[in-house]
Amino acid sequence: MTVADPSIEDLLRRLAPQVLGVLARRFGDFDAAEDAVQEALLAATTQWPEQGLPGNPRGWLIQVAARRMTEQVRSEQARRRREGLAALRVPSDRQSAPPADSEHETDRDDTLAVLFMCCHPALTPTSAIALTLRSVGGLTTAQIAHAFMMPEATMAQRISRAKQRIRTSGVPFRLPTREEWPHRLHSVLHVLYLIFNEGYASSTGPDLQRVELSQEAIRLARAVRELLPDDCEVAGLLALMLLTDARRPARTGPGGEVVPLAEQDRGRWDGTAIAEGVALITDTLAKGAVGPYQLQAAIAAVHDEAERVEDTDWPQILALYGLLERMSDNPMISLNRAVAAAMVHGPATGLEMLQALDADGRLAGHHRLHAARAHLLEMAGERSAAAESYRLAANLTTSVPERHYLTTRAARLTASGRQPPP
Repeated sequence: MTVADPSIEDLLRRLAPQVLGVLARRFGDFDAAEDAVQEALLAATTQWPEQGLPGNPRGWLIQVAARRMTEQVRSEQARRRREGLAALRVPSDRQSAPPADSEHETDRDDTLAVLFMCCHPALTPTSAIALTLRSVGGLTTAQIAHAFMMPEATMAQRISRAKQRIRTSGVPFRLPTREEWPHRLHSVLHVLYLIFNEGYASSTGPDLQRVELSQEAIRLARAVRELLPDDCEVAGLLALMLLTDARRPARTGPGGEVVPLAEQDRGRWDGTAIAEGVALITDTLAKGAVGPYQLQAAIAAVHDEAERVEDTDWPQILALYGLLERMSDNPMISLNRAVAAAMVHGPATGLEMLQALDADGRLAGHHRLHAARAHLLEMAGERSAAAESYRLAANLTTSVPERHYLTTRAARLTASGRQPPP
């Protein structure tokens, strides 16, 4: 959606899953409710900038979307009556427009219920995650397609089929029972992880970060932890988000340019978030069973507890990445382990490990592989090769700030290589 005022866009993205929850509960049709909410959001994007923000934006959206759904229900009933099939094909609870919710029901935040509904086991994990990123995360179909490295049209079809499957499966709109949680929790946590990552390092556009997305992911992770206070991976994910988001104030310079971790002013990091994250992961790791989110949080804690970049305990980080790599067949983890190995054993070791990722193929065409190689080549003093890898990475990224950063690094190396020796 295109909105002139970013504050309106942020508000609409935050309200969309809440409005969807109200309509899905009231009408019992997730697919139609999602379409009606999209129409209400479109109406808001055209009317609010000109007419001003309504006194109750959430109520405005609910009213517009509910009117659209009521019209749709009545139109469908009329069509079926004309065909003489109303008695056979229209469920008794759809004979007329459903009654309006009570004030308490309308004010309730159903975001978490929408999150769990989208992650229903009737869907494949990929379809569940894609649908949730759209309905809860507010990501566009193009952004989701980019995350899954597939064409936008293919992803649009997958999301459409997921909505239809929820509709035909008769999934009740409610939070799952305790017995149902294990079947959905993996997808729920992965969705929150992806929403946070898109907010912390936006994959497309002019801004490095979308703070509203990462903050919403943290809010929902806290809500899931309230439901499952003893689940170690839920706690690990929340700790990871807090420890990572704590660095956000130092990640960009005055002009929005990227500031890499090694060059950040650590005095600008959020000490309160770091303290909460460290306490959370310390308590969680002491309980025994360790999962991938806990290990990632532990790595983030090692970075955050180092007062200077020189104080970073890279051997510990390398050991943690080794454990994580055994637990998860994820090429990004192998990429990060190669960088950690270079910090411990030298750039030649890291570059040798990257060759295995070249052969793997899953990161083919991904800018981060070339950016990591450029960094290690620069460490090794191979300026010309490093500059070329930085340029390759810049051509592949769709993030404007990252492209500018990578291009600038390449230009500096090229310029320094042309200078005569002192």
